[in-house]
Amino acid sequence: MSQVERDELAHDPLWVARRLLGCELRSASPEGEVRVRLVEVESYRGGDDPASHCYRGRTERNAVMFGPAGHLYVYFVYGMHFCINVVCLTDGVPGAVLLRAGEITAGHDLARRRRPAVRKDTQLASGPARLASVLGITRDHNGIDLTAPDSPIRLHNGHPVDEDDVRTGPRVGVASAMDLPWRSWVDGSPAVSSYRRGGRRRPRERA
Repeated sequence: MSQVERDELAHDPLWVARRLLGCELRSASPEGEVRVRLVEVESYRGGDDPASHCYRGRTERNAVMFGPAGHLYVYFVYGMHFCINVVCLTDGVPGAVLLRAGEITAGHDLARRRRPAVRKDTQLASGPARLASVLGITRDHNGIDLTAPDSPIRLHNGHPVDEDDVRTGPRVGVASAMDLPWRSWVDGSPAVSSYRRGGRRRPRERA
C-alpha cells in the first residue's frame, strides 16, 4: 500500500478525518513494527473550535498543529497517557485529526507486550491512549513527518471504507462544543471506543 502524500492531508479536518478511516499507521522501533488500521477519528480545528488546543492561539506546546500538514502532533493527558493527531490544513492554519482507535493488522505480539492488561485483542488499540501505547508513540515523536519515506512512523493508504459503513457523532469527553458531530468511525468494528459525553471542565486533552 502506498504512503499517503502531504497534499492529501492539507484540507479541512472534517474531510481529512473521513480520508483517514481505513488507512494504516505503521510504527517501527528497535522492538519491531506494529501496524494499525484506523477505525475511529475526531476532527479539531483552531480559532473557531473551543475544544481545540489552538483555540487561544499558538504556543510552544501546540506549534506543530499549525503545520505543515502530514506531521504528528503528540500530547500528554492526565499525566498518564499520550494521544496522537495527524496535522492537516495549510501551513500556518491550525487543524488536526485525533486518532481514536484502530485494528491491529501486524505486530500483534509486540502490541500485546505493550498492553498486557488488555483482555481482548480487538481492544488493544481501542481508545486514543491504547492506540498510542501499542504503537510505541511518545512525546519524542511529536512533529515527526508521517509522509517521509524514511520516517519510523508512516501513514499508508488502506482499503477504502464504504460510505454506508461510516458513522458520525459527537466528540468524546470534550468540555466545549460537545454536540458537534465531528467524530467518525467504521460501523461494526469491535475496536471503536465507547462514547463518553463531556461537559465537565477537564485538563486540555484534545488536539
